[in-house]
Amino acid sequence: MATKQPPKKKMSNLIRISLFWAILVFVVLAIIAVLSPQSSLKDVSISDVISRANAGKISKLEIQGNDVKVTPKGQEKPTEKSVKEGSSSIYEQGLEQNKTEVAVAAPSEMGNTVWNLAIIIVPVLLIAGFFMFMMRQAQGQNNQAMGFGKSKAKLYGIDKEKVVFADIAGNDSAKQDLEEVVDFLKHPKKYETLGAKIPKGVLLVGNPGTGKTMLARAVAGEANVPFFSISGSEFVEMFVGVGASRVRDLFAKAKKNAPAIIFIDEIDAVGRKRGSGMGGGHDEREQTLNQILVEMDGFETGTNVIVLAATNRADVLDPALLRPGRFDRRTNIMLPERRDRESILKVHFKNKPTDESVNLDALAAKTAGSSGADLANMANEAAIVAARRNAKKISNADLTEAFEKVAIGPERKTKVMNEKEKKMTAYHEAGHALVGHILPDSDPVHKVTIIPRGGTGGVTWFLPPEDRSYTNVYEFKDILARALGGRVAEKIMYGPDGITTGAGSDLRKATEIARDMIIEQGMGTKLRDQVFHEDNGGMMFDRMTHERPYSDDTAREIDKEVEVLMREAAKRAETVITHNRASLDKLANALLEDETVEEGTVKELLKDATLPAEAKLY
Repeated sequence: MATKQPPKKKMSNLIRISLFWAILVFVVLAIIAVLSPQSSLKDVSISDVISRANAGKISKLEIQGNDVKVTPKGQEKPTEKSVKEGSSSIYEQGLEQNKTEVAVAAPSEMGNTVWNLAIIIVPVLLIAGFFMFMMRQAQGQNNQAMGFGKSKAKLYGIDKEKVVFADIAGNDSAKQDLEEVVDFLKHPKKYETLGAKIPKGVLLVGNPGTGKTMLARAVAGEANVPFFSISGSEFVEMFVGVGASRVRDLFAKAKKNAPAIIFIDEIDAVGRKRGSGMGGGHDEREQTLNQILVEMDGFETGTNVIVLAATNRADVLDPALLRPGRFDRRTNIMLPERRDRESILKVHFKNKPTDESVNLDALAAKTAGSSGADLANMANEAAIVAARRNAKKISNADLTEAFEKVAIGPERKTKVMNEKEKKMTAYHEAGHALVGHILPDSDPVHKVTIIPRGGTGGVTWFLPPEDRSYTNVYEFKDILARALGGRVAEKIMYGPDGITTGAGSDLRKATEIARDMIIEQGMGTKLRDQVFHEDNGGMMFDRMTHERPYSDDTAREIDKEVEVLMREAAKRAETVITHNRASLDKLANALLEDETVEEGTVKELLKDATLPAEAKLY
């Protein structure tokens, strides 16, 4: 089967051809220059030559055609040249007889002949070279057009640097599923004797950055069989039928090299539900999906080709793609737990010099909800911070700064706030911290700062003490109350008309949480245990529309439930702040003085704060 010429090889051939023709033209021009009549003699007028010859100052004149070479007296070789009129001899132009020696030679036609030939040959060579170049280009375009429907999958062989399961920390359950695939490829008879059939397809599902592609690379490294890798978007082109053709070509190559593995990254680009209206207005994507379905489980069986696919949007995939016989196994790759996070951090810090103050276990405890990519970014940022201060090793302070930069954004120390804004920000963040510290089901305060970070004017940072799988109603309500603590603190300090836009992101986040409680989690009062999931419908102009699976009356009830939750949260936050006004002032003054207050200092400043009975939920 013909393979597509690599772009680098094409470029090197183009450079080689261009260089050849350039050298050829240069050589031809050099030959012409050498053979052309050249002279370093001084040009003089013919009248001057004749007058000096009549005066006896010239010993010899050499005439060749119309060219005259002059040898003055006392010289052995000609030092001057001139040109006589072509219609008469030099004697007719005034030279006296026997005044000087005159030698006449037949005119040379060599230089003129070469020059005339060059005028003809060089343009012909250039035109021929140009046409040859154009023909080669056209041939290359023709080959590219003929290979338009060929698969763009990359084949990873044994000569590349391998990634194996031992190089990947965490995801033990996912690795076990994939190790079975690898073991089947290595020892198929062990399974066939028991009547077991290996899954035809394994779908890797997980959040972005959890290591789906990395696990697929580990399968390639462990299996020691041909591994074809392609992205879902590479199937689809603007020409109808190209995607299906590439699918056929890809599976044909894999079957030819069986046993083999095909890895399709971001399969949701081509595997979306048919008839949803998403992914384009034509049926090219659906033709490509249909071809994938046929190749994975059609009439042809026993091909010994396993398909791996990765996506973070399994909910949008076509049901025919997910049924047993196609992707029979679904491997969920979860966000790493604390033990796995520590292992991942150790992998990323393996080749980075660290001092004795670095505590990866403490960092793993603080990074709940972080993906493997987030942890890798933190390790890299820590190295950058250490290099910026010209340190030889990474310290725990570098690690903390990198963690905060990734989690909540970099400090914007260049932004200058006036005293009024600074005081307002201090009370705003103190309100968040006070409410979160007092409410019993809120996460503890990790840090409070009024230094602008990311897109915010200040940050109050809450960190869970341990990993959680579930969140109850009380925890949600405490989150809502502490989110409104900043706006309530502004209201208490400056009055109802003194509130600012600083709480905009807090209110938006709180409203989203409240709606999620009602619509997705069934945590309303009147609408308890009812879920009203909204599916993405499509694009209308530049906005995403939603298919609403409930009536207008239900929508009004949802709005009322959300309003009740928001009003209750604001009331609880106001009760806590009013009851502990002295603690609020104490924390705000500390922020005005130090700009950043750590967890231990927050606890000390708020040790006298208490939970009023009106703010209790149970």
